[in-house]
Amino acid sequence: MWELAYALELRVQLPHVDLPGFAGGEVHPGVALPSEPTAAAQELRRQWGLGEGPVTHLVRRMESHGIVVVLPAEADAAASTVDAFSSRSACPLVILTRNRANDVYRHRFTAARELGHLVLHGDATGDSRQEREADAFAAEFLTPQASIQPLLPRRMDLTYLADLRRTWGVSVHSLVYRCRELGLISDATASRTYQRLRALDGQPGFAPEPVSSYTGEQPTLLARAFDLAVQETGLNMRDLAQQLAWTPARVRELLGMPDTRPVLRLV
Repeated sequence: MWELAYALELRVQLPHVDLPGFAGGEVHPGVALPSEPTAAAQELRRQWGLGEGPVTHLVRRMESHGIVVVLPAEADAAASTVDAFSSRSACPLVILTRNRANDVYRHRFTAARELGHLVLHGDATGDSRQEREADAFAAEFLTPQASIQPLLPRRMDLTYLADLRRTWGVSVHSLVYRCRELGLISDATASRTYQRLRALDGQPGFAPEPVSSYTGEQPTLLARAFDLAVQETGLNMRDLAQQLAWTPARVRELLGMPDTRPVLRLV
């Protein structure tokens, strides 16, 4: 993906990387953001001008700040246990997958976790401590304590939480965890609530919502860069594939562009 982004950037100026600490192809943890996950999330929200409310169109917003985000069209059996991957070796890159669940709320939380990894850990191999830090970053980034705590119930009301998930773009499971994390409910209450959620799985208000229904959560940066390069520089798919030493089909796949040719079916 970095090779593809680099090939396109030779022809089109991609959005400026607006990630604190990122300069000259490297990110230096702790230089521009606090190293503590919650404080880092609060500061990044401030620097990106997100205010105190929900973060709308998270993936598109990450792209507008120069982070290359990729969502392959299909799940990858070779990496079936992987939700996402991020790297900043040359440019900030987040690859989301469809391997574990096609649910926009999980998808958004995963994207926020990878954002946390980018600003806190870089390319370090993720251990359990770093995973917990990325979770804490994502929770504060998507649902800041100062804003969400007054809205969270002290007695579990799943119908209310289902409405709240649509407003804030996080799962009911995440909201229950946030209630427990902030000391609003006990561990026993949280455990009983998770059991009730499992029983409600698939019911209206509790069913997964596909990412395809939310355009702002689907990456478009590289595909739009290719379209602009076609318009302004005369680039075509064959030339780009030749430069990369890939097949045109592989380029289309990584750009998220479906093959529009009619399919011949032999009966």
